[in-house]
Amino acid sequence: MLLFLRIFALLPLPLVHFLGVLLGLLGLLRPRHRQIIANNLRQAGLYSPGLLIRAAIEFGKGMTELAPIWVRSLATVTGWVREVRGWEHVEAARAAGKGLIVLGPHLGCLELAGLYLAARLPITALYRPPRQAWAHTLMQAGRNRGMAKMVEPNLGGVRALLTALKHNEVAWVLPDQRANTGEGAWAPMFGRWAYMPTLLYRLAAASGAQPLLFYCKRLGWGRGYRLVIEPLPTLPADTGAAMRIVNQALENAVHQLPEQYLWTYQLHRFNRDETPPSEPAI
Repeated sequence: MLLFLRIFALLPLPLVHFLGVLLGLLGLLRPRHRQIIANNLRQAGLYSPGLLIRAAIEFGKGMTELAPIWVRSLATVTGWVREVRGWEHVEAARAAGKGLIVLGPHLGCLELAGLYLAARLPITALYRPPRQAWAHTLMQAGRNRGMAKMVEPNLGGVRALLTALKHNEVAWVLPDQRANTGEGAWAPMFGRWAYMPTLLYRLAAASGAQPLLFYCKRLGWGRGYRLVIEPLPTLPADTGAAMRIVNQALENAVHQLPEQYLWTYQLHRFNRDETPPSEPAI
């Protein structure tokens, strides 16, 4: 499998994304896959047959682009970023001398956004090893480049994030994932309650670091990517209020690029022993 992926990674980006289009369309033949995307789009108030198809296509591109991004040289893949909007917010945050918390949602090409940063700034990020050994090998080689440092999601990893922030470096956090039991709080997201991590709010309170929203938009016809960086307002001390502000910013970003959000991710799934709030999630 590793050999095949290394060979596949040598294909030009337009061909990689074309194959992703085919993969995405084939995925629509799977009823459960299609239903998950459709249900999530409906809940967000975004459903249309056309958007369902485009979202499936972008999911396919996201799958096929992973191997090239992890295998090709750092200079090559970061060179695929044709435009950067908002880098001045990074410079302003670093000039303040308090580090930078980067929020990387499942929007566009998440992997490339992180690597672009790692090629320019020291960055520490949590990661959860995949089950397959070959996938872990490929992911580790692809992510641990430039000035990136990958740490496991445990107490030691959280300490590493805090240390990075205290040294005026970057901590990378996924803001739109489902939290493990005991590690999150309920917050409204796309009209439903979701049990989401509170780590980024604890990091911000402990370090005073500036949070910024990062995502990499895929350009059409395999032409590359546009990195978008958006500032967030100062977060209040109250975690619930801060989560609402961040989630609203995430929703706004998704509404600008709905087809490139990871609608297959079941953010709103919760365990039987977890009870969401009874009031409406607004």
